[in-house]
Amino acid sequence: MRRLSSLLCAFALLIFASVPSFLRAQNPNGALRGEIQDASAARVAGARVVVQSTGSSITREAMANDRGEFRIEGLLPGSYRVTVTAKGFAAATADVDVAVSVVRDIAVTLKPESGRETLNVQGNASSITTQSIDTASAVHQGVVGARDLETLPLPARSFANIAYLVPGTEPVEPSDPTKARITAVSTGGSSGLNNELSVDGADNSDDWIGGFLQNFSPDAIQEFAVRTSNEDADTGWTTAGSVVITTKHGTNEWHGDGAFYERAAPLNARFPIENPAESCIDGICEHNPKQPFSRQNYVGTLGGPIARNKVWFFTSFEHVHENASIAYSPTNIGYFDALAQLAADGLITGVPSIAVPATVPIPFRDYISSMRFDWAQSAKSQWFLRTSQDSYLAHNALVEQGMLPSTGLTTHNNYWNTVISNSYAFSPAWLGNLVLGASLLHLTQTRNSDLGFALAFPFSSTALTISGFETFGDNQFATPITLFPDLRNQDKYQVRYDLSHIAGSHALKFGVDFIHEPVLSGAFASTAETLAQYVNNPTYYVQNPGVFGTFAPQCAGTPASDGSTCSYTPAGDGSFSQNVQRLGLYAEDSWRVSHRLTVNYGLRYQTTFGLFEASGRSQLENPAYLTLKALGIGLVNGAPHDYRKQIAPRLGIAYSPGDSEKTVIRAGFGLFYNDLAQNGWATAFQGVNTPPGTCVVPSDPGCAPAGAAASLVDPNYKTPYAIHITGGVQHAFNEHWLVSADYTHEQGNHGYRAYRYTPGENIDPNAPALSVFHSDNRSSYNSMMLHAQGNMRRFSVVANYTLSKAQTWGCVLGELFDYVNGVCNPLNAFEPGDYGPSGEDVRHRFVLAGTVHIPGGFELSTVTQLESARPITITTADNSDRISVQFSGMTQPVKTSLDEFRGTPYIQSDLRVTRPININERWRVDPFIEFFNLFNRNNPGANFAVNIVQVPGAQFNSSGAVYEICNPNCVPLTSLKQLEIPEGALGDFFGPGTTVGIPFAAQLGVRVTF
Repeated sequence: MRRLSSLLCAFALLIFASVPSFLRAQNPNGALRGEIQDASAARVAGARVVVQSTGSSITREAMANDRGEFRIEGLLPGSYRVTVTAKGFAAATADVDVAVSVVRDIAVTLKPESGRETLNVQGNASSITTQSIDTASAVHQGVVGARDLETLPLPARSFANIAYLVPGTEPVEPSDPTKARITAVSTGGSSGLNNELSVDGADNSDDWIGGFLQNFSPDAIQEFAVRTSNEDADTGWTTAGSVVITTKHGTNEWHGDGAFYERAAPLNARFPIENPAESCIDGICEHNPKQPFSRQNYVGTLGGPIARNKVWFFTSFEHVHENASIAYSPTNIGYFDALAQLAADGLITGVPSIAVPATVPIPFRDYISSMRFDWAQSAKSQWFLRTSQDSYLAHNALVEQGMLPSTGLTTHNNYWNTVISNSYAFSPAWLGNLVLGASLLHLTQTRNSDLGFALAFPFSSTALTISGFETFGDNQFATPITLFPDLRNQDKYQVRYDLSHIAGSHALKFGVDFIHEPVLSGAFASTAETLAQYVNNPTYYVQNPGVFGTFAPQCAGTPASDGSTCSYTPAGDGSFSQNVQRLGLYAEDSWRVSHRLTVNYGLRYQTTFGLFEASGRSQLENPAYLTLKALGIGLVNGAPHDYRKQIAPRLGIAYSPGDSEKTVIRAGFGLFYNDLAQNGWATAFQGVNTPPGTCVVPSDPGCAPAGAAASLVDPNYKTPYAIHITGGVQHAFNEHWLVSADYTHEQGNHGYRAYRYTPGENIDPNAPALSVFHSDNRSSYNSMMLHAQGNMRRFSVVANYTLSKAQTWGCVLGELFDYVNGVCNPLNAFEPGDYGPSGEDVRHRFVLAGTVHIPGGFELSTVTQLESARPITITTADNSDRISVQFSGMTQPVKTSLDEFRGTPYIQSDLRVTRPININERWRVDPFIEFFNLFNRNNPGANFAVNIVQVPGAQFNSSGAVYEICNPNCVPLTSLKQLEIPEGALGDFFGPGTTVGIPFAAQLGVRVTF
């Protein structure tokens, strides 16, 4: 396999060495298309079209074909001066904006040399609220510009907050706690981890957990397109949508800005879930202190010429200085004091005292920078080099209301990315684009304490504390939500070449994309750990010291006598490692059948190498596989192999009836493959860290011991894929108003699921406790998206409504194409009730955004989101299955189905007020104030207690079903709503939440631009 990869690398380099190179990949550039006619509407053939960037000397040109049509590919997003000349006609000139990943249409009417020329430019693509109609493509997308990122309120200064304005998107929490603050965008009812993400044409996907690899400051971004359907064949490595970002670049004019943002606790309302005004126990209520908080963002950018008309640069820097904190309630401090008393009494071996602070600071520091150089080597060749980094440090991460600081972490993340790119025009009809990319991630998470044990009491595992269960001692790197690593590394190198050719009415494009990841590795915590879980809180044991016993590591002390448990995990090897290569090839054509009809068709092939090898070994060397073989259990009869049948056709049709080109009817079909994030299989990769010992009979030392946890990947693996079918219509009433309606169907196949086998229950008693990861899931997503935008002198506005339904198979979690899905019964993996809505199944979603200019020079900008409740599953105490309920009057309990519960509708309105002050023609000052969650609505979203033990007063009958709630009075269960308890937000777990709305908060700031 390594030899094959080496041959592919050599072959790719040989190809690239033999042809000139180019600027961008995966459509980060735009294109310009037009028709040229005379005053009588007759087409003008052979006209010369010259396009020059208004900020630099970069030019491109084309000749109109015999139908008077032209097309220019590979244009950097921005403003251009278009000049059209033809013999016997006066020149036509106009300024045109070209957007990222969009084909821009213009209509040119030439007059005789003595007359006046006209060039009709439809719309303006500088903002999400002013997009022009695209009559050439069936792709559903929205383009967000730098103006949107500057003027619309951003609660977390994340460009994802603006991406949600694109129809078909919705908020989703960032990827995982190892990448807090990293942007995530959900499309197609999925978790967003299956989207393809690129910056300046280079891959920016995290291939272990999914989602974005590196964050970028909004001030470094020129534009980005969110594509919710991708009928073009140049798009790969996705089963849902894609996000295509282009960064800002320098021009011949010096330009830049500086900004400061300020948030503080006096400007924030309390979050009633995490920080209620009172805490009550045994009928006694006490006042809770308000959690301290402050955050400042410092932003600066500068761009300009190094050598006018030749070399330019642009640089940006943003620093986030945040001091969040946890303020313990009087009730919890009472519990902590009781725990300290147990230590002082010598009942916790090796811990004579425990400090109990009133608050725990959670400082967060982030440094995000980017620098870009552009070079116009010649009229045919343009280069750019961009390098970016993001480094952040968080102390006391994961500390929450019921946890002492010892359970926290220090998280240090370092991201680095660089791109070298060249655009070479062989002729007006041939353009070559080359991208060379490199990126790395290095993440470490270090525990605040390394005692070798943790103590867990009931008050620490409630609906207010979701990120763990420890009260004191070491963080176990495991939560009710996930198991996460304390180390991650990812090195990625990319070579991509695209070749475009305009031939008459055809716009052909061919490309190859090769990604080499020699390092895709990490480690789970592997030190020896003791976990003692007590059934009573510390105050009980202070009053009954004989019940507590004496705690000691490795469960060597005198155990508690009230049913509390102690478990010991010996040290092991928690590392996992892969060396993966990815290859993609495609060819496509945009055929201008007539001036009304464009057909886009293409074919893509992609595959992977080394996907199932870990530390250079296959799953045939996994002790779990060898043990099953020794026992004669044919559950897994081989090793999985890289899937070689990823052949993906694409077809899109755009038809514009009539001659006005104000209406376009679109339809498309596409097949999309994606070998998704690998974190779900990491435990299987751990199994082959070292060469296996002899395993012929189950007692041999090379076998996995009976009862020990083991993991395998099913040998019948197939790469997950999705079928996209789309259709819609878009109409521009005039240059100010545009509406569209689009339908999308996505059918998912071969999604991931985990089958878990318990010895003596559904597998041989002598076998290990086994997890087998399959790719047999199925899912569906259907949506109707309505979009309207207006751009008038006093206001600009965009409004979206999405009606959708997303469903999948799962046990306690349902996600489209995500690794978290499992089965309740591995012997019947498709049981009734296991098919239900995905976690991002939002049936109704409405977004309103825009800016209003009011008298006095003030500007009001808003982003308002309304969406229906998201689904929830409540699990049994051990998280192995869904709960059963027995309503009042029922004779038999009923098991709840997947995601049968629903949270509360999400409604949040954000507002920005600014009064621009123009000092002169070059300088402008924008003081502003931003209000988030303007009406202070409590928005828990789908963040409710998902384990029945977190539901206060839940009572069970003899069959284990919940039948009544005692809190404090007992009432029979009559509705599932009685079991829905809002829980703590994900802010300290994942970073600033997006599906869990923050309480009312105000932010002050100022921006200076020149």
